[in-house]
Order: sequence, then C-alpha cells, then structure tokens
Amino acid sequence: MELSDVDAPKSDRPNILYIMADDHAAHAISAYGSRINQTPNIDRIAKEGMRFVNCFVVNSICTPSRAAILTGKYSHLNGVPVFNRFDGSQPTLAKYLQAAGYYTGMIGKWHLFSDPIGFDYWNILPGQGVYHDPVFIEMGERKKHQGYVTDLIADFSIEFLKNRPKDKPFFLMCHHKAPHRPWQPDAKHARMYEDVDIPEPPTFNDNYRTRSDAAREATMRIDRDLTGTDLKQDPPPDLSGAALKHWKYERYIKDYLACIAAVDDNVGRLLDYLDQSGLAENTVIIYTSDQGFFLGDHDWFDKRFMYEESLRMPFLIRYLGHIKSGTVNDGMILNVDFAPTLMEFAGLPIPSDIQGHSFTPLLRGENPKDWRTAMYYRYYHYPQDHRVQPHYGIRTERYKLIYFNKIDQWELFDLRKDPRELNNVFADHAYAETVKKLKDDLYRLKKELKDEDQFANGVPKDAP
Repeated sequence: MELSDVDAPKSDRPNILYIMADDHAAHAISAYGSRINQTPNIDRIAKEGMRFVNCFVVNSICTPSRAAILTGKYSHLNGVPVFNRFDGSQPTLAKYLQAAGYYTGMIGKWHLFSDPIGFDYWNILPGQGVYHDPVFIEMGERKKHQGYVTDLIADFSIEFLKNRPKDKPFFLMCHHKAPHRPWQPDAKHARMYEDVDIPEPPTFNDNYRTRSDAAREATMRIDRDLTGTDLKQDPPPDLSGAALKHWKYERYIKDYLACIAAVDDNVGRLLDYLDQSGLAENTVIIYTSDQGFFLGDHDWFDKRFMYEESLRMPFLIRYLGHIKSGTVNDGMILNVDFAPTLMEFAGLPIPSDIQGHSFTPLLRGENPKDWRTAMYYRYYHYPQDHRVQPHYGIRTERYKLIYFNKIDQWELFDLRKDPRELNNVFADHAYAETVKKLKDDLYRLKKELKDEDQFANGVPKDAP
C-alpha cells in the first residue's frame, strides 16, 4: 500500500499506536546519541523505522503542544496558547479517524482540562496526575489504582489492544506522565544511577552574556531554582558554589533518567505485545514527546524557550514494509504535522483549515522541492511558572531569530557556527542583511499562519 493511497480499502488501513512521553528531550534517547543514558526499546523503533532529527514544537509547553497535535493548528487558532481549557467541539485527529471507522483510545496524561471527545475509550490522569498509586478517570469515573503510573498506562494500553473490536483498525494515544517534574522513579529504577556521575552538559555554566534579559530573568536554573520537592533531600551542608550546583544537577538528572528507564521498559512491553499478537506488521508506531527539555543545558531545567533543547522533539516512526528500516531524515517537521500525516495513513483527505502538512513523502524517502525550510514559533505563558518572557521567532536551516515582544529585544543565532546558541549576533553588522531577510520571512510566516494579534502584545518598531 502506498502511503498516499486515499482509496485504500478499510481492511488495508494501518493501525496507529502513538506513544508520547512528557518532557522527554531527544538528547536523553540513545538513538539520538545521548551521552547520559540508554533507551534500548525506544531505539528499536528507530532501528526498524525512521528517526527525524529536525522535529520541532510550535509552542514548547505541555497543554498547547497537545492541542496543536490533536488539531494540526497553531495555538492562536486552536484556542490553547497557555494552560487553558481545550474546546473539544472543534475538529480533531481523533474525531476524523473515529468517523472513518477507527476504534480510538486515549490513555494516560491528557492535560487539556476538558473530557476527551472523539475517543471510543479513554482513561486519563486528572491534570498532571501523580507517579505513585494514581487516580485515573475512566470514561468519566474516577478510580484509584495501586502501582506506578508508567506501568499502569502500559497495562491499560495493552488491555485496550486486547479488548478492541477486531473488525476495525485502531488508533491509540498512549500518553505517559513521565518524565515530567517532580521526577519520581519507581523502586525498580530508583537506584540505577546511584554509582554513576552523569556528565554535565557543555553549556552548564552559560553566563547568558550576549543574550537578552529574558535568559537572565528565567527562574528554572539548576543552581538556584530546584526545590526541596525536586531534590528530595537536603544538600550536604559543606557544599557551595560549583560543587553544590553539580550535586543539585546529579539529584535532578538521575531521577529524570530513572523515570525515562521505566518509560523505555514499557515501550518494550507494548512492542512485544504487538509482535506476539500479530499486530506489528500493520501498525504504525510513533514515539515522541510533547516538547523538548533542558537537561542542565544553559543551567536550566524545564522548556518554553525557543532554544534548541526545548524546541526539538524526538520523533521516531516505524511501519514495517513501508518505511525503510534504520533511516534518518533531516527534513523539518512540526508537531502540527502529526495530525495530517496520520490522516493520510488512514486514507483520509486533509481538511483545508489544518495548518500542518503531511510528511508522508519524507517517509517514502522523497525530498519534495517545496518542503519547508523555515518554521514559526510562539510562546505566550508569562509570568507563570518560570518567568520565561513571551516571544516569537523563525528558525531556518541555518539561523534562528527570536523576538521577545514584551521587552522589545531580539536574538539571532548562526546555528552553523554556534550550534549551542551562546553568541547572540543580532547587533553584529556582518549579519545586517541576514537580519533584514529573516525579519521579512518572519512577518510573512506570521501572516500566512494568520497570527496577526502581535499588535496587542507589542510589535517591533520596524515591522511592516
């Protein structure tokens, strides 16, 4: 079956298993070259499918990203720019697939403040949920369960697969809470890094010297902003300065990675079930996260900023016999592209109001001449929770231009020369023509995407 065959008979349409973690940075996956952990089961998807190295989020925060994934639309059109309630009456990927005959399920972290609509079965965490002995809301009914949340989400997902109607293809969104803050591992993995010293990232001691005020203002620093709940124990009284900062980093990153280890184990359980049940061959499997995350990079935890570690999402996809095994793609894809891509897998036409684009040609190994070479980003949420200034910007294959609109400050990074984004060259005269072109492209993208409310939030003096 060709991926673009919209007339495919129902029996030939693939099942879709969409696995998404929360705050799982790509650089904490060994398939992406992690220096700090191994993820053998997640890596299986990469080895047997395709790994995207330039997958980006359009608004790096949990609830807005989930809304963008479901709708294929940017935050200003889907109504979820911050932590606000998702209007479930609007069209979504789940509704389109359900109407086309898919048996649809949503299990785990929903975090959209409204009941899931378009799902035949749902069993979700209330809000963020908790790691140990969590409450789930199953089809409107709250139930407390004994056990670890990551294991339970996999248990419920396998039960969904076992109990599905066998005459329909399925679409299952399996959404893990982990490794979201406060990073509470299960007993199996809690001590796995006890005798390991995790290396600090290269930008751990960034001083933000060339950056805007936004970088200095943000309250998500390893050295000063981790709480007692995050660290789970008091630091040794004799530590200070760099030694104390390193101790805090080790406490944070080891718990974070231990939470990921449980996710990886349970990804393996799902993959094994698909193999054992004969479903593997006709199931599209995706592993991703709702956004990136800072792992001590720039002395930060959390996300929100348009910098690479926060902007970049892992995206691994396997479809045996249709996507060439072990392939790596550097095409620029976005989380708004997920919905139209999965709709095309299901043989559905893409509605004209969806802003994302199906990347099935990339999955076939094609290189469309008109594929995007730039993406638009916008972050709104301020001052909660980490005082990250609102900003919008454009990322091309070489450059990133960011405008912090409330404080009227710009940043420009030459990603080829400065991939770690340490040197803001916006005021460098050598980049004057580059700045002018990027601004033109930025305003063009804003207009094309119908994001024209910037005048209410402060607009650059030189904007057209």
